This record gives sequence, structure tokens and C-alpha cells, in this order.
Amino acid sequence: MQEKYLVGRRALVTAASRNLGAAIATALARKGAAVCVQYHQSADASEDLVQRLRAETGLEHIAVRGDATDSHSIRQVVGEASERLGGPIDVLVNNFGPFSMTPYAELPESEWDRIFDANAKACYVATQCVAVGMRKAGWGRIVNLAAGSAYLRNHSIYGLAKEAIIFLTEELALELGPEVTVNAVAPGQIEESAADIAEFDPTFVSRAIEHTPAGRLVTRGEVAELVALLCSPSFDMVTGVTLAVDGGWRLQRF
Repeated sequence: MQEKYLVGRRALVTAASRNLGAAIATALARKGAAVCVQYHQSADASEDLVQRLRAETGLEHIAVRGDATDSHSIRQVVGEASERLGGPIDVLVNNFGPFSMTPYAELPESEWDRIFDANAKACYVATQCVAVGMRKAGWGRIVNLAAGSAYLRNHSIYGLAKEAIIFLTEELALELGPEVTVNAVAPGQIEESAADIAEFDPTFVSRAIEHTPAGRLVTRGEVAELVALLCSPSFDMVTGVTLAVDGGWRLQRF
């Protein structure tokens, strides 16, 4: 039986039409939150997810279109989500995260801007939009999605952006406490997305599994459950922390 510790809460999950974002939206909905699924292009997938969550939970979940690379669009998403859900956002999950590992010596400036802005800048903008309401209400939970790439030095601008999210998480925790906790989750390579990384590095998955003490990759469901748990009473005293969910993959060996 699902523990409903988010009953009465309003949650916004960015980039949530499919993949990890959809799994996080589902986990929060099952904990009792009314969820806004933000999407950019996947309108049909977003609506399908919303309809499924409505049928499963009986709550009025919604989908809102927005562009993670456009600050004005992000602000509009937060405003529309708050209006349609009936009040300020209580739980924000910053899941924006386009990937690139183009070497810096070859990296176009436009690609730097797109990857960094949609990861790190979008996180800051969305947080700024919800922070006032959370502090006024006396409660808020923000979870940022970093990545195992933050611990590498060959994933270019993506790794830099995800490490920036870890830094931002720590500073926001200082700024927004005590009402709001701000934490991050840094998944290693996700099992269901193995084919995506293979397009960039065909041997990455096999090497990752071999190097991982747990002997396998993390799943979307496992990451989503941890994101939800960070919003539960059990984690009220946890803030400014980045939880690596990678089966020990990041640990160095000699």
C-alpha cells in the first residue's frame, strides 16, 4: 500500500512527459500529490500520462507546455501550474537535462548555451519562481536532478552543468531553509536509457556494469522512489545533499 505523505500538495515535475520524468510524476502522484507534467514537444505522451494518473489516483493532474531554454517560458509554466492546480507549488522537481559530450575544443557556443541553460539555468529560474510561495506557506521541497556525469571529466558541458546543479543545490539549501529543503539526486547510467548513451559511446554500458559494485544499472523506478522519499517526513532534516544513485559506480579504484 502506498504511503500518502503528499496528500494536499501540488507538485511540478519538469521534462515529465516520458522516461525518468514520467516515472517521478507517477511516484509523486501515488504519494498523494496533484502533479503538473511539464513538456515541450511530447503533447500526446503528456496527456496520456495525465489521463493514466487521473484514473489511478482520482486527482486532477495536468500537463503544461514550456521550453527549458527560455526563462520566460519557465516562469509561465510555474504560473500556469499554480493557477490550474489551485495554489502555489509545494514540490518542485527540476528534471530538465539535455545531454551532450561534444569535446570543448569542438563545442559550438550555441550548444554550450542550450545544454547549460536547460540544465542549470532552468533549475535556478524555476526555483526562484516557487521559492516565495513555499516560504510563505512554511513548507516546500525541491529536488534537482544531477547525474553521474558530474563526477566524470569527459562528458563535457553536460557534466559541467550537472556539477553546477550540485553546487546550486547546496547554496539554495542555505538560502531557503528552514521552510524549504533542497536536495539533489545524481543517478548513474539508467537501465532503460542504456540505448541512448550507446549512441555516443557503444561500450559505456558494459564498462559501467563491470565497474559497479552492485553489478547492474539503476532503474527509473528506483530513482523516482528516492525523489519522492526526499519529499517525505523521513527526510525533513536532510537538505543540501546530493544522493548518488549508482550502485557505487562513481567510486574510484586503483
